[in-house]
Formats: sequence, C-alpha cells, structure tokens
Amino acid sequence: MARVLTPRAEDFPRWYQDLIAKAQLADNGPVRGTMVIRPAGYAIWERMQAEMDARIKIAGAENAYFPLFIPESYLKREADHVEGFSPELAVVTHGGGKPLAEPVIVRPTSETVIGEFMAKWVDSYRDLPLLLNQWANVVRWELRPRIFLRTSEFLWQEGHTAHATDADAHDYARKILHEVYEDFMVGVLGIPVVVGRKTNRERFAGATSTYTLEGMMGDGKALQMGTSHELGQNFAKAFDITYSAASGGVEHAWTTSWGTSTRMIGGLIMSHGDDNGLRVPPRLAPIQAYVMVVKDGDGVTAAATKLRDALRDAGVRVALDDRVDTAFGRRAVDAELKGYPVRVEVGPRDLTAGNAVVVRRFDGSKTPVPVADVVGQVLAALDEDQQRLYDQALAFRESHTVEVSTLADAIAATATGWARVPWSAVGVEGEAEANGQGVTVRCLVHEDGSVPDSQDLPDLVAILGRSY
Repeated sequence: MARVLTPRAEDFPRWYQDLIAKAQLADNGPVRGTMVIRPAGYAIWERMQAEMDARIKIAGAENAYFPLFIPESYLKREADHVEGFSPELAVVTHGGGKPLAEPVIVRPTSETVIGEFMAKWVDSYRDLPLLLNQWANVVRWELRPRIFLRTSEFLWQEGHTAHATDADAHDYARKILHEVYEDFMVGVLGIPVVVGRKTNRERFAGATSTYTLEGMMGDGKALQMGTSHELGQNFAKAFDITYSAASGGVEHAWTTSWGTSTRMIGGLIMSHGDDNGLRVPPRLAPIQAYVMVVKDGDGVTAAATKLRDALRDAGVRVALDDRVDTAFGRRAVDAELKGYPVRVEVGPRDLTAGNAVVVRRFDGSKTPVPVADVVGQVLAALDEDQQRLYDQALAFRESHTVEVSTLADAIAATATGWARVPWSAVGVEGEAEANGQGVTVRCLVHEDGSVPDSQDLPDLVAILGRSY
C-alpha cells in the first residue's frame, strides 16, 4: 500500500490529495477552485445529508429553496455582513449579452435573501418561530483552494430562523449546535469535536454570537466542522422582519443561522484515514459490508450472493463484488482505499471448510468465520468499530492537547497540536499576536467544557491551534 499512498507521517497534505484521487472521491473542476465530487464521494455526502436532515427535521425546521442569485443591494443593507464577505464574492455584471441594471451576487450564504422573504412571510407573533433550512451550493472565491476543505463552490445546508424573543433565538441556536451538529458529528462521524464559542474577532460577519464545533485532524491541526450563529436583530432591522406582538406593539424578530458543508468529508478523511486509505465509520458508510468473491469455484458465487442477501435482510448496507476477471488483490486494495468497514471474503478453500473470512477495516484483522455466523459477526464488528474509531480519535486529540499558562507556550504548542490556555492570558491583543503567527483561537469554553454566552466571562479557557 505504501506505493499507492504517500505515508501520512511523511507528507500529510500529499497523503490527503493521494487518498482523494486513489479512492475516487473527487477531482479538480475545470475552473480553478472548483471540484467534481465522484460517486464514491457523493455517496458519503448523501449519507451525511440523510443523517443531518433527519435531525434538522426533528428540531422543527422545514426545507425550502432560495435563489442562487442575490441582488447586490441586499448584501449592502447589513454593513458588517457585506464587509466580511466582500473579498470572497463572485459578482455577475452581464446577462443575456447585456450589462445588468444591478449586479447580482452568486450566493455566498443566504441571510440576506432569506431575510427579505421572512419579512414578507412574518406578520404576527403567531407566525413565529419560522424555522427554515435549505440544501444548496454556495460560492466563495478561494485564493488557496483544497478539495473538500476550501473550494470556490461547495455544497452545504444552511438553516435560517426567526423568533419572537432573544431567549428563544439563543435556545434554538444552541439546540442546533448540540442536538443536530454535535450529535451527528460524535455519533455518526465518530469525531470528538470541541464545542465552544468563537471570539468576537472570529465570529460570523453580522452575528452577535457564533458557536463552533472544532475537530482535530490527524496532523494536529483544527478543522471548523460547523457553526451556529445568533444574529440578534441585525438582519431583522436591515430587512424589516417585524411582527405584531401579543401585547399589540410591532417588534423586530430575532434571527439565527447555522450551517455545515462538504468540508465534513475532508474532516472525515483527515480524522480517520490511515496509510491504507479512508476508514468510514460504520454508521455513516454507504457500504457497510463488502462481500467479495475471491475466486470462482463450486458454489462460491452462489454462497457469496446468499451472504449478501442475508446481510441486507439484517439491515446492513451491503454490496457484492463478483468481478473475478479482475485480480483479487487489486479489488482488495480498492476496498481498503474506499474504507468499507467490513469485507467478507468468500473463496473456494475457505468455503470448503464452511467458512468465510471477515476483514475489519479498522485494524486490518482477518478472521475465518463459519458461514452461518457471518451476519452476527459483521453486526458486532460494525458496532464495535464505530466506537473504536471514536475512541482512537479522542485519544489522539487528548495526547496532542496541552495545558499551558502563557500565550508564548500556547503558540509553541500549536506546532504539534492544540493548547488550552486561560483566555485571560491571551485577550484581544494576544489573539492578534497569535494570528500574526498563523495561530487562531479556535473557541472559548468554560473550565468544565460547556459553552459560554460571552467572551467577557471570568475563568474561560481558550483553545489555540493552527487550522485548515
């Protein structure tokens, strides 16, 4: 396998690019900074969508769709928002061969256009809360693109809500943060995220509070996996989102927005991948068990097909590989690269002994198992290895996070991982100094790990790291 992928320890960025190419997850698009997501990569995204969408609906939000093109004037209504996004905007100035009367922005995010329609749809307190989500593409012109991590166009979900009170908006932003995002990332992706508050310097343009979920990648760097924002009344005032209160007066709504994207695929690769390729957590995997015919012989293909059907009947997402005209070694390497959690290898020799071989992607173990016991063994392996992936990632993060007391020590520690340092030892000036050295405050947390409501509270802990 060393000939297939550059070893992670030798060159982590090259390993990442090799894996994406060799596992056939994605390719570079024809315009700089764009990507083509291949079927193997898109199948993972579809599973992410399904898991996330179910949680979003449980949280009460409904899916809708809003235009890709946004009038330039919309963005200018919220000053901080347009200033924050200006360097990343793609602007259309011509259409149908003629100059446009007003330039239009290719959607970088949808607070402004959704705000416009919230103002139309909300009249009374009875219309609130208004809970919307859309699955879409967005465009942010990236100077240093990297597939899945930073591309000029990417896929995501973005939620937008309007509420009657500040407290209701606050509670809903936190609900999404924990019950949708954290639950999915920990329980399905198997990534032990740190959930915290962004500093004022790092928060979303136009927000009053930004909450984040930070994952540690296999090289010790941080990846922002998702964010949830309280927008206060900033966008409600800019777009006149008002409602008739129960008391009879007219008040501005309080809004939130929140999003995750195909960046999570990059996080999946860098959190769980190894020198043999991708390792997909069983709860996420589009193919959980891959039944392979090693070599055709008396009854081998029939036995493999029967195992495929039995696994499917047991609720396992399963596929059959009976391409005996392709060398088995080549097919096995491909399965390793794609990260199928379990392989069931069926060959004439093992079948004669009444066995199939169960191969676990987590650790590469190969175990001959009686054919009658294969389904039970596979189900047990899927449950165990989901937890083992999480435990391994958590142990890595803990071993690469150090407790320090000064900014200088924190910056030094980010050469190999993260630093936990009192926020009082960093502060606004220290944060600017760290940024100048390529280090950011990933988030702020209370000493017990809970999420603070302000960066001005006492005894906060800052998590510092280098990031993607």
